[in-house]
Amino acid sequence: MQLTCRLDCAGPRAASVQWRGLDTSLGAVQSGAGSSVLSVRNASLSTAGTRVCVGSCGNLTFQQTVKLLVFAFPDQLTVSPVALVAGLDQKVACTAHNVTPADPDALSFSLLLGDRELEGVQALGRDEKEEPQEGEDMLFRVTESWLLPPLGTPAPSALHCQATMRLPGLQLSHRQPIPVLHLTSREPPVMTSLEATLDQGSTHSPPSPGKPGNSSTGPCLPEIHRSPVPGGLELLCEAACGPGVAVRWTQAPGDLEAYERREAGAQAWLSVLWAACNPEGWFQCRLDPGGQMASLYVIPEICFPLTSEALWTGSLVLGLLFLVFLTYRLWKCCWARQLLGSSAPPGPN
Repeated sequence: MQLTCRLDCAGPRAASVQWRGLDTSLGAVQSGAGSSVLSVRNASLSTAGTRVCVGSCGNLTFQQTVKLLVFAFPDQLTVSPVALVAGLDQKVACTAHNVTPADPDALSFSLLLGDRELEGVQALGRDEKEEPQEGEDMLFRVTESWLLPPLGTPAPSALHCQATMRLPGLQLSHRQPIPVLHLTSREPPVMTSLEATLDQGSTHSPPSPGKPGNSSTGPCLPEIHRSPVPGGLELLCEAACGPGVAVRWTQAPGDLEAYERREAGAQAWLSVLWAACNPEGWFQCRLDPGGQMASLYVIPEICFPLTSEALWTGSLVLGLLFLVFLTYRLWKCCWARQLLGSSAPPGPN
């Protein structure tokens, strides 16, 4: 990027023009008669700020300022869960990775049904965290969460999470599809990859500052595998991404702490016991660093919860047993008294 500052003086005298406040983050400056060119290459977040150009014609001095904005908004949206189930109240989260600025005035999220915002959603909050970086630039991971209403009948085939970056004179958007599953049987749907075969609509995506463009190999993604075990199911989340990565479980139906878990670097195990009557729903694991997610929807195959009918039946049986016992005791007591009465000696005449 080049910024040119010019000044023309009346008469034969040439103007003196110079960018002021030169430092290592300002860039390369080339000044000549009546003009000065500021070249900014390989912009980083430290490049942002106000730059001042000062020009003079004899005893007259002129000054102009320009404000440089540096932003990062790569097409790195992830959603959790990676798919929704029609007819259920569900939570959904949308995350933009490696972005800056991260404040709500610059970065906003929305859930779309077609080209319109989905109605009836309840906002659950926003979370901002720093992304681990090798350089000095500070980038953020921003997550917006919502509680969705039932998606109606017939339910749509997909929703979209949209992230929008708004800066003075510039607006960019990225979208991530969220498929809606229509269950017609008790076979649980499996969604274990974020590598979308669905079309993703987005605008031009500038690279992160100081970062190269996306490679042709694509991002490293976690996967969830399920294996039946006696009395339940074992889930394995793993990422074949080489050294330096780790996966962990982040979501499970009910309470995540109620499940037995083991984590070892790029592998994490979780046990689902049918006898525990865990509710059906999404299991989710996360890859660090990177923040990519994988999700799996599980419906318990065997569960015998203690319903109110079972409690009532059990109470009735206990009551009948107690009544039989009480009847037997009363009968035994009366029978003993009859025996004592019939064996007593006759009284005097």
